[in-house]
Order: sequence, then structure tokens, then C-alpha cells
Amino acid sequence: MPQFAANLSMLYNEHAFINRFEAAAKDGFKAVEYLFPYAYEADALKDQLLTHGLQQVLFNAPPGDWDAGERGLACLPGREDEFKRAFEQALAYADRLECPRIHVMAGIKPNDKSDATLAETYQRNIAWAAQQAAPHGCDVLIEPINTRDMPGYFLNYQGQAHDVIETIGAANLKVQMDLYHLQIMEGDLAAGLRKWLPTGRVGHLQIAGVPMRHEPDIGEINYAYLFDVIDELSVQSGWDGWIGCEYRPARGAIENGTSDGLAWFKHR
Repeated sequence: MPQFAANLSMLYNEHAFINRFEAAAKDGFKAVEYLFPYAYEADALKDQLLTHGLQQVLFNAPPGDWDAGERGLACLPGREDEFKRAFEQALAYADRLECPRIHVMAGIKPNDKSDATLAETYQRNIAWAAQQAAPHGCDVLIEPINTRDMPGYFLNYQGQAHDVIETIGAANLKVQMDLYHLQIMEGDLAAGLRKWLPTGRVGHLQIAGVPMRHEPDIGEINYAYLFDVIDELSVQSGWDGWIGCEYRPARGAIENGTSDGLAWFKHR
């Protein structure tokens, strides 16, 4: 059976962030992920993980100025020093939280730079990050994101991401394969899973319903079928990663808004 991690940036928004760990554990989750931990001391987050018996399986490296619209630094020429400092901060958190994966966001493409320049900068930064993370036993993840939710994002397609990984050749560089983004950009999800999961280059999966990014049992994707495909491929290929639940509960941030939408999870 797939292993599911609650995304605490999107789920349980009826609670203060630090209280979402307890809420996720009460609903049966064994692991959590979220966008960014940096507003909190690592020790405070570690206490929540230990108290509630949870694993930290993923978070993002600092993305630049999020409030100003930045969505990562990795492809941005001239920001290399900032990228390195940000990733070093992420590694320090990963060590304390025993988190084996860091997602590095690529960034929004600036209009005044060529695609070739952006690609060169991106590959150089990602290769450096993978090299730094390796002694820590940590994987660096890159994620194709759809152009509807994040116009101008540098990385949009699975093939793009896998090409980067093959070019760099680092064993700890993996793809974060979000089936919500994949459905919007490429579709044919079962075929995509069968193509990419056995390669050993997929480090993490994420899910959400399409088109509204609600629970996975709301919308056009038959996740019950896809979970069976993942189970089958896991047996065949040995893939044993986590599936992050990165969706917005349809009931919103009302009391029990997340818990009331977990029928799909509790029936697995």
C-alpha cells in the first residue's frame, strides 16, 4: 500500500502550523512534508515530530522572496551565492529533522536571459547542491510544475527533469513527480508512472485532484486506480517512496475541514 505524507502547508489550516503535526498524527498519517520550515526553530519542529511519532520526509529549500513572487533561485544567473547560502540553510534543517529529501525550486524565467543561459545556471547550481547533500545522506529533488499555476516556471515536463538528472549524473538527484502537475501538462498518468517510476530517478510522488487541487477523490483523476498501479510498480521495481498529499481541502480551513475529506485515505 502506498505511504502517504500530510502536506502541512496545505492541510489542517484550521490549526496553527505548529499544531498541525498533532492533527495529522491523529488522522493516521505517519509522515509529513511542507513547503518551508524556516519560520520556526528546527528544534521546535523536531519536538513535534518526536512527540507525535512522525517522519519528516520532504521540505523545500528557501525560494528567494516568495512574497514578491519568486519561486526558486536555481536557474537565476547572478544569484548563485544566495542560492548556495539558502541551500546550506536547508541542509542544516534536514540534518536536525532527519529529513532525507530537499526540493530545490527552479525559479521563474527572467525575460532578459536566454534559455541556454538559464539551463547552464540551473544545472550548475543543482549539481553543486547534489554534491553538498550527498555526505548528509540527503536527496535533492527537482519538480516539474504546471504553467497554469506557475506561469514562467523553468521546469515543466517530466522528460526535462529526467534529462537534467541524466546530464548531471548524481545518484542523489531525483525527480519529485507531482501527478497534479503531470495531469495538467501531459496527462496519461498511468503510462507516466510505468515509464518513470522503475527508472530509480523518482524520489517522491505528490497528489491532488484536478482541476481544483482538492482531495484526490474529487475531480477527473481516478486515483484509486493509480494507487493500485503504484503498488504494482513498487513490487516490481522496489520503489518505496512516499506520496505527499499536497492539496487544498474542499471544505477549507473550517473545523475538521481536512479530516472530513479523508475518506479516500482511511479506505486505503
